[in-house]
Amino acid sequence: MQAQDIDFLIIGAAKSATTWLQQSLQADPAVCMPDPELHYFSRFYDRGDDWYFSQFPEIQAGQLVGEKSNSYLDTPSAPQRVHDLLPHVRLIVQLRNPVERAYSDYCMLYRRGEVGRDIDSYLDAGMGSLGRFLVGGLYCAQLQAYLDLYPKDRVLVLFFEEMVARPVEHLSKVRQFLGLPAAELAVPVAKKVKDRREPMIGPRLRKIMKPLKPLVRPFRDSSVFAAARGALAGQIAYPPFTPRLRSRLVNFYAADVEKLGALVQRDLSGWLGQAGGSTSLD
Repeated sequence: MQAQDIDFLIIGAAKSATTWLQQSLQADPAVCMPDPELHYFSRFYDRGDDWYFSQFPEIQAGQLVGEKSNSYLDTPSAPQRVHDLLPHVRLIVQLRNPVERAYSDYCMLYRRGEVGRDIDSYLDAGMGSLGRFLVGGLYCAQLQAYLDLYPKDRVLVLFFEEMVARPVEHLSKVRQFLGLPAAELAVPVAKKVKDRREPMIGPRLRKIMKPLKPLVRPFRDSSVFAAARGALAGQIAYPPFTPRLRSRLVNFYAADVEKLGALVQRDLSGWLGQAGGSTSLD
């Protein structure tokens, strides 16, 4: 495999249903993508190009090749690294209301046991340094870094909210951008890819069981594993997203949303006026 074989990248944003988008594309045999996020240009760049190429499945003749790694959008060093190796690729960016995205990202790490219940310490910009939950939604500069390197016709900017409202039309737009036949297999995955309302193993038990993960990994697809997981899973009581905290996040993102709207020539004021009703998809 060579760099020229890679046709497109889905670069983010995290918690914006990019896994849904990936799986919808993978349903087409004409598309080849590795399942895990490789994070090569962000976290594992020191492993080298040969390692990166080796992570892709064997390519069949005529297949369109791509990969998804959400960290490519909010890692400052990623755009230049991507361009150095893949100046020809098409880039897909899927953005979500940054306020809802921040809470969704927090909930993901909470159920993994990686953050505590003091939600304000993670999502309130006035309480400390900006961490991943807040930085991940500052889209304008992140997108501009790629537009400084790639022509606009090679960057497709999508919106999570439109995907939720019109999934078939949304996927058709992506297929057209990639040069795939619009009328063939433009059917998105029907089930939510990641739903925080589904029963899951709670964060405290996850911490206790973490050392056992390498031992049980070979059995993850077995019926015994599924039964054991089902017995241990339950509804997770996430820390609430209070109106006060939501308002503080709206104020934090207001200037960036305005600049992003000017950049992509879209009215994004609805993001700042939403009072809730978010979905837990991805």
